[in-house]
Amino acid sequence: MKTTGGSGQSGKWLGHVELARRLCAMVWLAAVGLFAAGCGSARPIKYYQVNYPTRTEAGPGAINTTLTVRPLATSRIYLDNRIVYGWSNSPELGMYDYHRWVDPPVEILQTALVWGLSGSGAFKAVYTLRGGAEGRFLLGGDLYDFKEVDDAKIVARLNYDVRLRDRKTGTVVWEYSYKHDEPVAEKSVSAFAIAMDKNVQQSVQEIRAGLEDYFRAHPLD
Repeated sequence: MKTTGGSGQSGKWLGHVELARRLCAMVWLAAVGLFAAGCGSARPIKYYQVNYPTRTEAGPGAINTTLTVRPLATSRIYLDNRIVYGWSNSPELGMYDYHRWVDPPVEILQTALVWGLSGSGAFKAVYTLRGGAEGRFLLGGDLYDFKEVDDAKIVARLNYDVRLRDRKTGTVVWEYSYKHDEPVAEKSVSAFAIAMDKNVQQSVQEIRAGLEDYFRAHPLD
């Protein structure tokens, strides 16, 4: 009586199993290698900040009013902390993945205004809405540009409006528009951040001077 080759079939099956194991091991080693290579080549994220003036107490000649600074209204792109770039003659905008502000531009400007206005000591007090204070005057506005413009000459473009509203009457009593392209010293993100820092400081100084002039010319009741 002749039997069929059971041992031969078993050998073939064991051979297939061994091949499958080797293939799995090779795939696993390849995956580990790719993961290690990816970890080794990851680019670090760099963060940039602007300098805020030192806050000081109101002096004896300070204007007897309290200002509340609210965040400027803006597009979603400036609610992100990634640095924005674009071109003057193009509607296209881009964002750097590895170069970011420490805070979104809308928060940077709010903080700069609060510190700049209170730092002068010209006003009784300056707060944010989150501070819980409710002064008579509310400073708000709109942010349009806070970006790197890559034309023949690279500039840091800052463009925004502010409006001072009297809560007692519900009317806008003073407003100011700021738009300036600050030249960038060299083609680097660090140089752009320095130029934007200068631009922010200049805008705050102009707004502070304008507010002081308004309140000196319009004493409170």
